[in-house]
Amino acid sequence: MKLKAALLTAVLAAAAWASDSPRISFSKSFPGSVPAYFAVTVESTGATSYNESEDADNAEKIQLESGLVTEMFELADRLEHFKKPLESGLKVANMGEKTLRWEAGGDRSQTKFNYSTNEDAKLLSDRFERIAESTRTLLELRRAARHDRLGVNASVLKIQSMWNNKRLVGTAQFLPLLEQVANDEAYIHMARERAAQVADAIRAMPSK
Repeated sequence: MKLKAALLTAVLAAAAWASDSPRISFSKSFPGSVPAYFAVTVESTGATSYNESEDADNAEKIQLESGLVTEMFELADRLEHFKKPLESGLKVANMGEKTLRWEAGGDRSQTKFNYSTNEDAKLLSDRFERIAESTRTLLELRRAARHDRLGVNASVLKIQSMWNNKRLVGTAQFLPLLEQVANDEAYIHMARERAAQVADAIRAMPSK
C-alpha cells in the first residue's frame, strides 16, 4: 500500500509539474484562406500540436528540434509573454487575426493583432507559420503515400524545396515516410531519389 501511495504521489507531482511547464500558442483566423483557421501550441519540451479546428482530438502531434524551441521561448521572453499590445495600428490589408498566448501554471496572457511592426513578433509568427506549413506538408505526404502514388513526387518536391529554403521543421517526423518512399519501387524513380536525398540530409544534421 505504501508503494502504491508513493507511486500515486509521484504521478500527481509529475502531472502538477507538467501543468506548470510553459507553453506558447499561436492561432490565425483568416476566412477565405486555406486553411481558414489553424492553431499551434509548443510546450517547453518541444512537444507540439497543430490543429485546423478547435477540437483537441483533431490535433496532429509533432516533436520540434530543441534549438527551435529555445529560440521561440527566448522570443516570447523578449515580448514579455504577450502582456503588451503588438498591433501596429497602421492601415494595412487584412492579413488574418493572429493570437499569441503564454501559459505557465497560473500565469496566462495573450495579445491579438493583424499586423505588427515588432521584429520579435514577426520572427515568432514566422516560426509558427513554419511549423504549420511543415505539418501540413507532412500530412500531404502521408495521404499521398497511402492513396496517390503519382502525387508522392509533388509532395516530396515540396519537402525538398522547404528543406533547401530552411523552412522545414519537425524533421524527425518526416524520416520514416521519406525512407518508405525511397525504398519502395511502387513510387516513381524521381520521387524515390528525392526522398532519399532529403532523408540523408536530415540524418546528417547535427543533433541539437
